[in-house]
Amino acid sequence: MTAQTLTRPAAARSVAEEHHLTLPAQDFEAIYREARGDRARIRWSDGVASPALVAWLNAVAPSMVRSGARVAVVGCGLGEDARALVKRGYEVTAFDISPTAIEWARSLDRDNEQCYHVADLFAPPPRWRHRFELVVEINTLQSLAPDQREGAMASLRELLAPHGRLLVICRGREPHVKIDDQGPPWPLTQDELLAAACDAGLKIEGAVDSFDDDESPPRRRLRALFRRG
Repeated sequence: MTAQTLTRPAAARSVAEEHHLTLPAQDFEAIYREARGDRARIRWSDGVASPALVAWLNAVAPSMVRSGARVAVVGCGLGEDARALVKRGYEVTAFDISPTAIEWARSLDRDNEQCYHVADLFAPPPRWRHRFELVVEINTLQSLAPDQREGAMASLRELLAPHGRLLVICRGREPHVKIDDQGPPWPLTQDELLAAACDAGLKIEGAVDSFDDDESPPRRRLRALFRRG
């Protein structure tokens, strides 16, 4: 299903208009509205945190991100990744551009519903500027058209505290594989990810991890850690 083929019901349009959502944000809002509380209809949500995030939290985060650190979760959807971070003792701010997704996430995590916010990555609240010690971005870049990546990375950089770090996990592809103009998603090559980060004033820490996930069939994933340049 692509943004071009979605049919948005009146309820979805009214919510989108109330929150001044633009395309493709309206399309994501429509998907969450049309699901009517059925998680199975949200094709990118399987009820658990990203395995690539969990592996990083287990192996790397304990020596790098202090307990209680301020962490932002970008495009949080139903909040699976945010809940995994809350359970580890971080101060989490999770946001999504879809009001319905945020309402749903709050209903799934009543004890921490204050963590979830409706916000646009390209126009976040000014109080979030330079606030977070860790920013977690999973699958948002791949949902944006290639010409939006640099702007998205620049917005991610603005969320980082001076010594903060940005963790990016996204769909990857080999350089010889043609990009599908009918995305999303638009998988990135390692060079494209690094170029977008560099153009936004970010520097990589270590190397880009490239691996196949445990989906069936497996999907290529990239995982990389960045800091302010």
